[in-house]
Amino acid sequence: MTNENSISPVWFITGASSGIGRELVHQALEAGEAVAAVARHIEALGDLGGSDRLLTIEADVRDEAAVAKAVEQTVARFGRIDVVANNAGYGLFGAVEEAADVQARAIFDTNVFGVLNVLRAVLPVLRDQRSGHILQGSSYYGQTADPGVGLLAATKYAVEGLSDALVAEVAPLGIRVTLVQPGLTATPFLGNLDTAAATYTDYDQTVRVVQQAIQALPTSAFSGVERVAAGIRTVVASDNPPRRLALGVAGADSMRKALAARIAVLDEWATVTDMVDA
Repeated sequence: MTNENSISPVWFITGASSGIGRELVHQALEAGEAVAAVARHIEALGDLGGSDRLLTIEADVRDEAAVAKAVEQTVARFGRIDVVANNAGYGLFGAVEEAADVQARAIFDTNVFGVLNVLRAVLPVLRDQRSGHILQGSSYYGQTADPGVGLLAATKYAVEGLSDALVAEVAPLGIRVTLVQPGLTATPFLGNLDTAAATYTDYDQTVRVVQQAIQALPTSAFSGVERVAAGIRTVVASDNPPRRLALGVAGADSMRKALAARIAVLDEWATVTDMVDA
C-alpha cells in the first residue's frame, strides 16, 4: 500500500460517516484497499472494525488546519494518497429569500470552502507524486436547480466552476479530476437537510410544491447508495475517466433538459448576441 507502484490505491474520503462517503469506505475496504476515513464524528465507522488498512480521522472540513493534519496522518500511515473523495457536504431547503445570511454562509463554508480546504491539503501530495484522482462531490444540482434548492445548487455550481479550471491546471501533473453528480440517492442526505429560517406564503406555489413532491417520492425514485459507490469506483479504475459522472437516470435527464434549454436560449437570442460585435 505504501509503494508508489502498488496496485492497491489509498483513499482519502471526507464525509465518511454516512451516505456515499461511508459506502465508499466500505467498498474500498472490501476490495483490500487502504482508506483514510475523515468525518466530524467517527463513531459511525466503529462497526467497520480495526483493520490496519483503515485510518479513521475526526476532522471538520471547515477547519483548514484539521484537514491539513488529516492529510499528514494519512501520508504518515500509508505513504501516499491515490484517490481523494471530496465528499463532505449537506443541503439547505427553502426559497433563496428565506435563507438567513448565517445559513447561506454556513452551507458555503462546508460545501465550497471545505472543498477548497481539502484541495489545498491534498494537492501538494498529489503534485509530488505526479499522480492521483480527485473526486469532487457535486450533484445534478450542479447543472440545474428547482425552487427551494437555490443555496444548495449555488454551492454545487461553485464546485463545478472551480473544478472545470482545476482539471486543466493539474492534468499536466498527472492528476485526474472527476465531478461526481448523483441524482436522488437513498442516503440520510434529505433527512439531514437544513431548513430556511423564514417561510413566506408567496412561495407556497413554488417552493412548497417542490417540497411536497420530494416528500411524496416512492422509494424506487432513489438510487441505491451501493450502486452509486460502485459507479464511482468504476470511474476510478478507468484509464480515461470523465470530467463529469452522472449517477442516476432521473438526475441525468434533468441535466440534459437544463443544458438543452441553455443552448436553445443562446440560439434564440443569437441576433442580439452577435449585434454586440457588429
